[in-house]
Amino acid sequence: MPGRYTVGEQMCPHRLVVEHVTSRWGVLVLIELLDRPYRFSELRRAIGRVSEKMLAQTLQTLERDGLIHRDAKPVIPPRVDYSLTGLGREAAEQVRALALWTERRMDEVQKAREAYDARKGAAELG
Repeated sequence: MPGRYTVGEQMCPHRLVVEHVTSRWGVLVLIELLDRPYRFSELRRAIGRVSEKMLAQTLQTLERDGLIHRDAKPVIPPRVDYSLTGLGREAAEQVRALALWTERRMDEVQKAREAYDARKGAAELG
């Protein structure tokens, strides 16, 4: 319900979802799942450098938010596949657009960083 919470409120539900979607691992999970469903171990390898615990927590959080579908198949050994829901696909496309923008603009960001660092260094010397 728009207007019910302000963006700055600590427990604002909108803010929590933004935090989940834009978290370090949330971004990578959403972007990776845009291509296809993954099993847990496949997703962990595709993302790289994420602990099993953090990936499990991220998937559970995104599933709770309705962004990820967890499909546990009753087979032996157990098989669990993760995929995006319609809502998750929409969020993932937005996150991917931001990631692609960052990639396209990285040279400009790097130049801005260098200029900033040069100004800060000169100010500290002067």
